[in-house]
Amino acid sequence: MHMLKRNSLGALAALAIGGLVAAAAAVPAQAEYPERPITLIVPWGAGGGTDATGRILGKLLEEDLGQPVNVVNRTGGSGVVGHSAIATAEPDGYTIGVLTVEIGMMHWSGITELTSADYTPLVIYNFDPAGVQVRADSPWQSVDDVLAAVKADPGAHKASGTGQGGIWHLAVAGLLQSSDISPDAVPWVPSKGAAAGLQSLAAGAVDIVPCSLPEAESLISAGKVRSLAIMADEPLAAYPDVPTLKDATGLDWKMGAWRGIAGPKGLPQDVADRLKASLEKAYNSDEFKEFMNSRGYGMIWASGDDAATFMAESNESLGKVMKSVGLAKE
Repeated sequence: MHMLKRNSLGALAALAIGGLVAAAAAVPAQAEYPERPITLIVPWGAGGGTDATGRILGKLLEEDLGQPVNVVNRTGGSGVVGHSAIATAEPDGYTIGVLTVEIGMMHWSGITELTSADYTPLVIYNFDPAGVQVRADSPWQSVDDVLAAVKADPGAHKASGTGQGGIWHLAVAGLLQSSDISPDAVPWVPSKGAAAGLQSLAAGAVDIVPCSLPEAESLISAGKVRSLAIMADEPLAAYPDVPTLKDATGLDWKMGAWRGIAGPKGLPQDVADRLKASLEKAYNSDEFKEFMNSRGYGMIWASGDDAATFMAESNESLGKVMKSVGLAKE
């Protein structure tokens, strides 16, 4: 009887252990990110540079992460709608987006309270410095010539290339300010973008357009426009003959449009690390380099804390210039 009881207890114990093992095997291991599709928000319209670069990165991320990356254009509010959608998304890595230089401008102008501090910065991948474009038949052969003419006759020479307070307006205002010239010395003619400003330049309606070189490429190639310098640390690979502003004049003023990838604030560290690694792989791929270089987009790399520092410094520079031209509301 005792032997039978012991055998029964042993059998029950074996069944219990077997049940525990089976139950443990039935519990799935924690899934590795990502386990479902990712949304990549672009805060500007289809067909522009932000959309184009966002889509190539989305394609390369999809190939590396093994999940669909759906690019969604969220436009409106001068960039506020899309940037807000990124900032307010669930911080789980399944909604990320392209941040642009405007995140350092919108709050200064009072249209939103959002700043780069409201995100988890992942990477900066693009910087398109402002160039100083003049007509091909202009007597100005250098930026020093431009500045000398402005000093000699304030208000006589106009510039254009974006709306009032846009990035290219701030670029020329900062250039003048760094030269101890009042930004008002070059009246700004608002336009619906660089293309419209450049057409006005070619037609003789304005004298300077401080937009990026890729935007001016078609008129440069057509021999209607010349670029005198770019506001960057180094010459662009696609335009090696265009000097930096510092090399051309000694002025250490840099300004341009930049693009980066970020998630909402509070993104888990492991998810952020996975995304940064995948983005770095995409950035270093031959496909991405060929895409960027063939279109003249400037490539720059900053990741994690370096990306956050880049955005903070951009914010400070933009605020300083916007205050100088009376466009800052705070």
